[in-house]
Amino acid sequence: MSAELVARPAGRGVAARAASAVGRSRELTLSGVMVLLCLVVAFQAPHFMSLSNMSQVTTLAAIIAIAAVGEAMVIITKNVDLSVESTIGLVAFVVADVLRQKALPIPAAWLVGVGLGLALGMANGLIITLLRVPSLVATLGTLSIFRGLDFFVAGGHEVNLADLPAGYSNAASQAFFGVPLFVILAVVVVVVVALILRLTPFGRQLYAVGSNAEAATIIGIRSRLVIFGAFAGAGLLAGVAGVLWGIEFGTIYATSASGVALQIIAAVVVGGVTIAGGSGTVVGAALGALFLGLINNALLLLQMPQELLQVIYGAVILVAVSADAIIARRERRVAAERALR
Repeated sequence: MSAELVARPAGRGVAARAASAVGRSRELTLSGVMVLLCLVVAFQAPHFMSLSNMSQVTTLAAIIAIAAVGEAMVIITKNVDLSVESTIGLVAFVVADVLRQKALPIPAAWLVGVGLGLALGMANGLIITLLRVPSLVATLGTLSIFRGLDFFVAGGHEVNLADLPAGYSNAASQAFFGVPLFVILAVVVVVVVALILRLTPFGRQLYAVGSNAEAATIIGIRSRLVIFGAFAGAGLLAGVAGVLWGIEFGTIYATSASGVALQIIAAVVVGGVTIAGGSGTVVGAALGALFLGLINNALLLLQMPQELLQVIYGAVILVAVSADAIIARRERRVAAERALR
């Protein structure tokens, strides 16, 4: 009898600890929500879980995830990059235009695109760290500047898939052992950046600056250099996303990638990276991109208005930020109570 009484609380304790772990981990919570979403939508639209549909969803989500990883680095430092969509669009058009003119071979054109993304990210970093312009204002300005450059380069024209090298867009549908190539690339990016943030001094400094930039400076961390590095990294990954965007869609306009900044930021926030800075993971940001990609596809298959996406993105940001604020207040209250004991 005593053994039975002991066993029951132990079992409940394990379950409680498991539930608590899920509640504390945005990644686990988000994964559970995605599984539930897939089950519900598949019941209404069986094609949702088909291999071809999941391949398409994850391929598109991989592009957003790569850009979201870079955005996460910026938000961890308590900043934001609103110009990410213009960077993606400009890189996509420049790479496509270079290939249309046959000015460079394909690999060199890709390098130009990634390098352009890095340069634009560095420009953002310089404006914010040297001129001390708030990131919200600075990147709102460069959002317009980069898009204007895109229109200038395009000159009212577009680049069609027929203008590009034969088979150029085939990479978007390539897979290894059933896993889309873009997904593999996104996983590599997530793993590499996650290791950098976890194991290197730069990664630790990134979180320190986001938690308290003044305190980080006092202990010898060069906060402005760290922030510059975050924006440079975000620009580089936006450049990679721009190259993939061109491969995926083939036909590129001066307005390509318009509006994806909201989706990218929503992915980062719903993935657990707090706007207040100093916490979150790039794994969560990538999962957030997949989550929003599943919602987008679900709306298509269920024949629901695509205008709902803007509502969902905005609602996701508000809910995630509100949840983070509630958790932060609760943690401060618990800490205060412990200090009084």
